[in-house]
Amino acid sequence: MAVTAKPEHADMTHLTEPGFHTLQFYATAIYPCSYLPGLEARSQVAAPTHLIDANVYSGLVDQGFRRSGLFTYRPHCDHCNACLPIRVDTRRFEATRSQRRSWKRHADLLAHEMPLHWKNEHFELYQRYQSRRHPGAGMDEDSHAQYTQFLLTSRVDSCLVEFRLPDGTLQMVSMIDRLENGLSSVYTFFDPDVPGSLGTYGILWQIERCRSLDLPWLYLGYWIEQSRKMAYKSQYHPSQILKNGNWTDLVIK
Repeated sequence: MAVTAKPEHADMTHLTEPGFHTLQFYATAIYPCSYLPGLEARSQVAAPTHLIDANVYSGLVDQGFRRSGLFTYRPHCDHCNACLPIRVDTRRFEATRSQRRSWKRHADLLAHEMPLHWKNEHFELYQRYQSRRHPGAGMDEDSHAQYTQFLLTSRVDSCLVEFRLPDGTLQMVSMIDRLENGLSSVYTFFDPDVPGSLGTYGILWQIERCRSLDLPWLYLGYWIEQSRKMAYKSQYHPSQILKNGNWTDLVIK
């Protein structure tokens, strides 16, 4: 990821976590937007990465940042603000009828939490998922090293969750970051041949995991109303979006 040499000011002076006051924020070079065709994007990256521990990262996520490997970033586009951080209110969440069907359909899945680590079985599932769900997006050609850098490299409190059938068949893998006030859903991939909205089940499981840990928020990254593959995040009610520095309830008109 290319970044400019000049650090930018970030309006986060109310954060007091140790190490946060020494961070600097850099704007990346312009690159093609992955979600809205024809638009250009830019990100703001927090550095140096070795100072971003679990506590500092929790504060950054609360201000709209997200993690990709060791990079902690947020959208910083010149002429667009379509990417809005979104989080689900896990204590007030109520599943819709279709979400309840997905939960029931995959109720036999067994979840196992573990540290981030490499497994050939995971990578093979990741490749199948990318080739079927996101063909031509670039990630379907990820190498072992790119997969490891993207999903298995972290300096914060992260874990991997396997979802298997009782016979041991791997169905889905989720990478999750643990925060002070919630969980952050980093990435999920699953068997593209399994019917019944495995992705929906994965989010519902993470909501329930937040509840079991008495954590109020599940952070889902960025909601983009105009993007079909990102707009689904507003289907989990109630939720909040971060706009102009404030978290407010999301109201779909």
